[in-house]
Parts: sequence; structure tokens; C-alpha cells
Amino acid sequence: MDLLFKSYATASDDDDDDGGGSGHSNPLPPPPKRARPETSLSNPTQMSGFRRPNLPAEAPIPGSYVSKRQRAALAANPKLTDPNAVYVDRSPVVGSLSDSDIPYGILTTLRRHMKGSVVSSQTSHSLSTALGGHAKSVSAVQWSRNHAHLLASAGMDHTVCIWNVWSRGQKLARKLNYHQGAVKDVKWSQQGLSVLSCGYDCTSRLVDVEKGMEAQIFKENQIVEVVKFCPVYHNLFLSGGSKGLLKLWDIRTGAVVHEYVRRLGPILDVEFTVDGKHLITSSDESKSNLSENSIIVWDVSRQVPLSNQVYAEAYTCPCIRCHPLEPYFVAQSNGNYIAIFSTRPPFKLDKYKRYEGHAVSGFPIKCNFSLDGNTVVSGSSDGCIYFYNSKTSKLIKKIKAYEHACIDVVFHPTLPYVVASCSWKGEVSVFHHEMQ
Repeated sequence: MDLLFKSYATASDDDDDDGGGSGHSNPLPPPPKRARPETSLSNPTQMSGFRRPNLPAEAPIPGSYVSKRQRAALAANPKLTDPNAVYVDRSPVVGSLSDSDIPYGILTTLRRHMKGSVVSSQTSHSLSTALGGHAKSVSAVQWSRNHAHLLASAGMDHTVCIWNVWSRGQKLARKLNYHQGAVKDVKWSQQGLSVLSCGYDCTSRLVDVEKGMEAQIFKENQIVEVVKFCPVYHNLFLSGGSKGLLKLWDIRTGAVVHEYVRRLGPILDVEFTVDGKHLITSSDESKSNLSENSIIVWDVSRQVPLSNQVYAEAYTCPCIRCHPLEPYFVAQSNGNYIAIFSTRPPFKLDKYKRYEGHAVSGFPIKCNFSLDGNTVVSGSSDGCIYFYNSKTSKLIKKIKAYEHACIDVVFHPTLPYVVASCSWKGEVSVFHHEMQ
């Protein structure tokens, strides 16, 4: 009888947590349960550490029941803060994040440019390098401003790669596997060594790169296509998704601060003006046969559109970028050109100047300004990188980078002649070029 009582008194997976309910203990033992097979997931031997050396770990369905043993294991391991997470190492340390692995000549060049000096011609060619780590196409790349030797890339293979670009050892420093779908965008946070990424799993995720831990998850009911940090308030970021929803999030609380409501198609890109007062969005309005909502300028604080008839052409614009110094912005158009608009009311299109020569051809091709704003760089469906004079809109030069479409190109934050790019086939490259 004592043995039976002890067996029945043992807590099971379905018992409430200690201290729950009304606080009164039940004097009667619970009824016996059917014996579970030895292959059950609740077998203590299998659950220990959640390690399955021969089988891949499977992700629980979001919102599924989490047993008491799982909660106990999560409490014992502080890294596993999400009960619905896949219990595998999501951020394996592949290489070093330190700049101590960078060759002395390149490290000196980086530090001199931080002080405004000129690049040494002896090290210029060694700044070009190829980076391989993605199994599918790469949708975005971005340099870290605070750690200029680090580059982040977002892949359709569900991963975000952190590259120590000029390391003499392993160039791939981290491979973040937190997303459960293709990753569409990645941005470096201005606060700490963290990246914010978003994708097809309907989430935006903030990850501490140095610690290799996921700090926050921002869940939505749409595929999140793009994220953008506010240039003035670094704790705020904007997300846009497949259902046309625009949300301004506060990473301190994990809550939505503002929503920008309008009947829009899928959001293709978002961009803040330099002062952070206005917001520019691009959406796909091809199904409605109306182009008036394709590009909208918003008032950030009042959450109202200031103009929705900026672009009247029947083309979608996969990329919007503001000039860092002058009052205008550009939009990459599927008409195979980059259009120019004023950031001052009434936000008119410049009908006499555009950047032409590259091809978009339906790919999500991105463009960017150099740090001084004198150069516009764009990817192209022909695999080339195109450089334009921003003032005259004339083509300066082009570089054959890939056999497949070049999706994104970004200038280095301190080295003016260094760009990072990515391709539709999954390649990531860094090029050093001289303007002619």
C-alpha cells in the first residue's frame, strides 16, 4: 500500500505547478494512468538536455502545451527562454568576432579611416574577398557601424550569418538559426552588438550576437518583409509585412507603439527620413491596378499619410533610400531605373533625371547611397554592380560580380571605396573599387 501511495503521489506532466489552485492539498490520490511506451518524448532519459544525436530536433507547434518537465529543463538552462523553441544550439560559435584576427595592414586602414585618413594603396586590393556560407539566395546585407569589420547577411536558407570579413582565420563568425522560415531582412542595432532580422515565420527577432542569445521575439500575423530602426530613437523600429500592416515597435517593452493603417498591398520597403519625422513606404499595388498607394510619405508622430500620389507609374518599387544630406529620396523601380523624389511637400518626382542602365526584371534589387551621398550604387539582374554619380545621374562604372542577379549592395561605413554585395545564388562578396 505504501508503494502504491508513493507512486500515485509522484507529480506527473499534467499536474499543476506547485502553489497553484486554491492552495489546499487533495487528500485523495489521483487515479492511476496508463503506462506510456518507452519511446515517449517524456522519457526522462530522452528529455535530459533535449539532445538527440541521431535525429534532428523538431520544433513544437507555437502555442502548444509545455509540460512541467520541459518547464523545469528551461529553468535549469537560462539560454532556453522560449518554451516553443527548438532545443538545438541556435547560435554556434564558428569564428571570432574580434578584430585581433585581421591583418595589421587592413586593421590600420580601418583605424585610419575612423580618423579621416586616406586608404593605403598597398592594402587596397586585399580588401576584396568572397564569403560563402548560405545554401540559398541572400536577400540583404548590412555593415555594422560600431564594429566596421563585421557584416550581417540574411538568407532564404532560414539563417543570418555574421562575417568577420577580413579575418585571417574563419570568416564566418556566427550562424544564427533562430528563424523557422526564410529571412527577408537584417539590420544592426545601434545599441550593443545585436542584429534585428525578420522573415517568413511571421516574426522579427533581436539577437545578441556576442552572447549568441535571442533577446526578444516580435510576433505578427503576417510575413515580415522589412525592418528599419528609427534614426533618432534607437529603441524604436518599424516593420512592414505581406498584409500591408505597418507597426512601430519599442524594443524596451516589446509592444507596438503606433500602427500606420491604410488599405495597402504587401509592403516592399520602408525608410525614415534623416530627421526621423517622416516615413516613406513602398507597397505592391499591382492587384488593384492603382498606383496611387505604391509610394506613401507618412507623418511619423501623427500616423497619417501626407501624400499617396507620389509615384504614378505602374511599376512596383522594391527599394526606397533617402539621401544622407540632401532633401530627396530614390526608389528602385521595376521599370529598370531608379526614380528621384523630393522629401519636401508636395514630394514631387524629378521628371528630368533618373539613374538608368541596370536591370531589375522582377528581382528585389536594392540600391544605396555612399556615406557622403556623392554615389548611388545598385545591384542588377545581370549580376553586375552599377555606380552612378548622384548629382548628374551618369553611370560611372560597373563591376561584373556574379553570374546570377546581384540583389543588394551597401557601402562600408568608413571605407569609401568598399562595398558588400549578395547574389540570388547565395554568394556574399566584398569589393574594393576605385572611381574613374
